Amino acid sequence: MALKPDRIELQTDISFFMSTTATRGGVASLSSAGSGVAMDDASAVVAYTTNPSGAYPVGVLLNDVVNLDLTRQHINWHKDEVQKGGKVALLRNGQVTTDQIDGTPTNGATAYLHSGGKFSTTQLSGALAVGQFLSAKDTDGYAKVSINI
Repeated sequence: MALKPDRIELQTDISFFMSTTATRGGVASLSSAGSGVAMDDASAVVAYTTNPSGAYPVGVLLNDVVNLDLTRQHINWHKDEVQKGGKVALLRNGQVTTDQIDGTPTNGATAYLHSGGKFSTTQLSGALAVGQFLSAKDTDGYAKVSINI
């Protein structure tokens, strides 16, 4: 589990697809840009970036993206799973408690996009700020992060 249920969702976005498996709680960035504002533009794809330099963060992933054989089992809606290639919910403004963090955050430190879609207090070359840490990591590795993308 990479995202705890205590969160504040002020603004979410459901206009992007994700074509790789991923665990919720990290920052998804544009993988390919869609054209126009169509809600079903299959070329509007996000992913966890390997290199945050020049990446455009879109929001915090709120779903687990899985790759299941849907002829043998169904999506677990109670875990908020989405099949690979499907639409995902992204948090653009709000607050989350996540363990997708590199480094040791402190209260009030700026949260930057890091490789693998993680949050970090270290700004890599060209990486953008995505929010602010509201706590240090707890014993399980979770910290509270205010999101403003």
